[in-house]
Amino acid sequence: MPEPRTADLKALKALANPLRQRILELLTAGGPATSTTLAQQLGVTSGGTSYNLRVLAENGFVAEIPERAHGRERWWRAVEHDVRLPPAGDQDDPAKAAIGELHRLWLAGDTELYERFERERPELGEWADAVPYSRGAIRVNLEELADFFEAYLALLKRYQRPDGETPPDARRVETRLLAFPAPAAEKEAGLG
Repeated sequence: MPEPRTADLKALKALANPLRQRILELLTAGGPATSTTLAQQLGVTSGGTSYNLRVLAENGFVAEIPERAHGRERWWRAVEHDVRLPPAGDQDDPAKAAIGELHRLWLAGDTELYERFERERPELGEWADAVPYSRGAIRVNLEELADFFEAYLALLKRYQRPDGETPPDARRVETRLLAFPAPAAEKEAGLG
């Protein structure tokens, strides 16, 4: 896994685009594709996907696969990355706006993904009930929260193996972690 890097404004703007988010999702989940294939899946023009693939590539999120190219057909793949958002105190207004949009896109995408899972759940067989779910709270200081997050990432990375190293019955499982300070009203009521 690559070393963590803090996203600059250019990378934040590249990510805070709905079409680019969908392109990244398709390349990550489905593997390499051409801009034409992506365009068909997304219902947009191949010129639009080509442009957005180049923007993602300029920011290190996707890369061309030259050995798969045929004439003008270019193949693209998602690039492993560990991009961190800059701390709120280091964000100027354009960064805050891009991060706000990125968070909205991620939350909406996660909600849609879970709703799709629920619709397809009856056809998943033994995987239908494979939904470990936890809600909880921890009492930590900022340093401990950072340690908690890094421990979560380490655990996640432990199971992010190349296809050749996964068990034959393995399948992609989506994971999410959302942690945030309890709102002030909850803290005052002794709930935070």
